[in-house]
Amino acid sequence: MIPSLFIAHGAPSLALEKHDYTTFLNDLGLSMPKPRAVVLFTAHWESSEQLVSGASTYETIYDFGGFQRELYEVKYPAPGHPSLADEIRGVFEAAGIPASIDSTRGLDHGAWVVLHLMYPAADIPVIALSVNRHLANEEQYRIGKTLAALREQQILVIGSGGTVHNLRRVNWEAAAHDEWALEFDQWLEDKLTSWDTEALFQYEKLAPYAEAAVPTPEHFIPLLLAMGAGDTKRQATKLFRNYQYGNLSLSCWKFD
Repeated sequence: MIPSLFIAHGAPSLALEKHDYTTFLNDLGLSMPKPRAVVLFTAHWESSEQLVSGASTYETIYDFGGFQRELYEVKYPAPGHPSLADEIRGVFEAAGIPASIDSTRGLDHGAWVVLHLMYPAADIPVIALSVNRHLANEEQYRIGKTLAALREQQILVIGSGGTVHNLRRVNWEAAAHDEWALEFDQWLEDKLTSWDTEALFQYEKLAPYAEAAVPTPEHFIPLLLAMGAGDTKRQATKLFRNYQYGNLSLSCWKFD
């Protein structure tokens, strides 16, 4: 059974960078069995109803500004999988989760930055999924758990976001990480590796520096979604953790 993954997508410029994290993502795509499809929750697609991308081909969305010209020339022409999208919509509906197909939306940078680094050939069908910041953390986990059976079909479930993501606190000139960011991530590591969902669902109250690390929840939610999709052996493994700009986390977690 293929694991589910949480992957921090960092800043959009990650797609063009060469460092330890981009090398890690390159190698991760090569080291895993090639999935039949990728189902990816992206922090940059928010909706009040669960949306499932049903396009047969995707445009590349440049949902950012102020970056280098070369970044706007990156294309990720991954195929879609409309029949799988409809199957996923049906799985959600059967679990009491209202869901609809969106057949027009392209892939935002929360999706294509990660996939461009892991699977540069863009030859694996992709289904993007929205996130809803207004749901309880328990419900986010349940939504992910609803898709756990996809892993038995060699379908890779990814949550793309960031555990520490506060653009007001980043320091573009920083040479070292901020200790408060690491302390928050270390608390997460303890709760993830012990599969302490009771604490994780209350991270806003219990985790140190939670307000600084997660000023808005849309980038954190994909972690709970990916963890829910891994609710089989309940085994969490940290594959990578580093920081850019002082506190923008670059991390990857595997859930078996």
